[in-house]
Amino acid sequence: MRDLQKESTTEGEGGTAWMRRLNGLYVIYTLAFLSLVATLWFFETLGLSREWIGFIFLFTTIGVYATIGLLCRTTDANAYYVAGRSVSPIYNGMAIGADWMSAASFIGLSGTLYLTGYSGMAFVLGWTGGYCLVALFLAPYLRKFGRFTIPDFLGARYGGVAPRLLGVFAVILVSFTYVVAQIYGVGLIASRLAGVAFELGVFLGLGGILVCSFLGGMRAVTWTQVAQYIVLIIAFMMPVAWLSIQQTGNPLPQLSYQTQLAAVTAREQVLIDDPSELAVQAYYANQVLVLHQRLATPGPALQQLRQEAEAGVQAARSRRAPINEQLAAERLLANVPRTVEGAVARWQTDLAIAQRKAQSLNGMPRHAQPFAGDPNGDAIAQDAFDTSRRNFMALVFCLVFGTAALPHILARFYTTPGVHQARQSVVWALVFILLLYLSAPALAVMVKYEIFNGLVGSAYSDLPSWVFAWSKVDPGLLSLQDVNGDGRVQLNELSIGPDIIVLATAEIAGMPYVIAGLIAAGALAAALSTADGLLLTIANALSHDVYFALIDPKASTARRVTISKMLLLVVALAAAYVAAQKPGNILFLVSAAFSLAASAFFPVLMLGIFWKRANAAGALSGMAAGLLVTMYYMITTQPWLRGVFGVEGPVELWWGIEPISAGLFGVPVGFIVLVVVSLLTPPPPAGVQRLVESLRYPRADVSP
Repeated sequence: MRDLQKESTTEGEGGTAWMRRLNGLYVIYTLAFLSLVATLWFFETLGLSREWIGFIFLFTTIGVYATIGLLCRTTDANAYYVAGRSVSPIYNGMAIGADWMSAASFIGLSGTLYLTGYSGMAFVLGWTGGYCLVALFLAPYLRKFGRFTIPDFLGARYGGVAPRLLGVFAVILVSFTYVVAQIYGVGLIASRLAGVAFELGVFLGLGGILVCSFLGGMRAVTWTQVAQYIVLIIAFMMPVAWLSIQQTGNPLPQLSYQTQLAAVTAREQVLIDDPSELAVQAYYANQVLVLHQRLATPGPALQQLRQEAEAGVQAARSRRAPINEQLAAERLLANVPRTVEGAVARWQTDLAIAQRKAQSLNGMPRHAQPFAGDPNGDAIAQDAFDTSRRNFMALVFCLVFGTAALPHILARFYTTPGVHQARQSVVWALVFILLLYLSAPALAVMVKYEIFNGLVGSAYSDLPSWVFAWSKVDPGLLSLQDVNGDGRVQLNELSIGPDIIVLATAEIAGMPYVIAGLIAAGALAAALSTADGLLLTIANALSHDVYFALIDPKASTARRVTISKMLLLVVALAAAYVAAQKPGNILFLVSAAFSLAASAFFPVLMLGIFWKRANAAGALSGMAAGLLVTMYYMITTQPWLRGVFGVEGPVELWWGIEPISAGLFGVPVGFIVLVVVSLLTPPPPAGVQRLVESLRYPRADVSP
């Protein structure tokens, strides 16, 4: 690999010998990985334990990525920051695909489609639309600009220190939020694959991330991401094709989608009418009433609850009940909140859960139903329909503009030899990404079919081992409670998080465990590939745009790269610490990053390219206003953030828009403020206006 890197710089992008050798290496790598899967499958039939399969997948794949990182180590700034600008469109598209298909795409997308049905398609539409926007309006122009980072562009386009520094702050905010989600996913995967504690899994995965990005920067990350894409796409396509064959006899899941959707729709109606399901719903409806009463008078309610628990302990002891009953009574007492504030917080959470479980289908909409509610129903149903439709469009909006403004994705277009190759990279990226996106809806439907027809209705005494294994990882991911006491699983007794739908696919469908290990390896590759790019983006922004541009412009190349590596390590450890706190599900964290990116960067990038009148004052005001509005809305409406910042009082949603789509408010505010302030202040210098004119004609490549 190191020799190939040298050859690429001498022969250039068009070097056929270089490309042939590189293609050969990745073909060998792909065949070797498939051979590993087949070998482990064979040894599983001979009795190889699940623990060993998990360890082999975990350490083999991370070992390969680490080896590529070591072979591609460099101290050259051009190679470290932009991979020597010699990456071909097809490999850059594959690297973008790996960078893009994060833990959210790989793990969270199918899980979200499972829980939300049609409305989850907002992610597919938004992300795909965002890449079209990148191809048309941003990638070629940024490549012609030819620097290293997005703050670089802001500093040169708008002039002065302030736009660059605000750009750095926004890069850190967006990328850190995003990378926390990836490291959380790494911990989740490693803990299940290797059987270690979640927190230990976080730091085990962190080692793999650091080796890939620490030594070789963008060069190492690029070639590692190509290898990771191969792993993740095999890991996703193999089980979904298996499921498709198992359920319909068709190896193409995309063609099986409609058939299984019809089967799931029919099963939904059976579950809606099932008396056992109705009994569970009635139980939770009563819980809603109880919790409302407690929340109305929390102090006396807590005192009564504690007295009842203490009486239960005394009664169990006085009648010398069996030890398990006494322990259960003591656990019930220990579980009583210690303070009124704690009680209120818990009861509010319990209320939200009970309200969902008091509805049919465990609060999930019918899978084929476009939006909640009914446009022709009563006032409540019509309001639910309008709110659902509004949130769907708002999410698509945020994802489109967020995709077009993500710093770690935009930085990838600096790695191509020229503008034409940058455009081609977007096309190839869409091809590689759509392989997964067109399969994710089918996987969600097929897994729902398996759960509705396999797990639901089964006896608690016959539950498969994977149920207990996942509940031990995190009860928030999977839990069961026999509330009606019939000894059988009802859908509304099951709580399943979106983050395990893909990871547990093989176990849910009864596939060999090696397929479960393969899926986990793919998910790990997805999380690692995105985390690599994000950490590098943060470190490069700090080292290049702060240290080199503002503190020590005469710093040597080696010193700049060393500073970047040190900062990368610090940021990685901070992100791992936050991820270990389990701040929320993966998809929310990622979507929050999209809203922040859209609000901070899209207005200043678009107007910076296409409007000569945009100036530094307008850019600063627009970025700050967009970010502040988005952050304010998230902090005041999102439960976890409300707890972190101590926000009290009722949640007030603007027009019913969920916090995941906060960028809907930040983006237009950013545009309006940027335009108004620019018109009220002097125009930018003539040199800057000439730069804008040159950027509008990206066909003529320029040297960086």
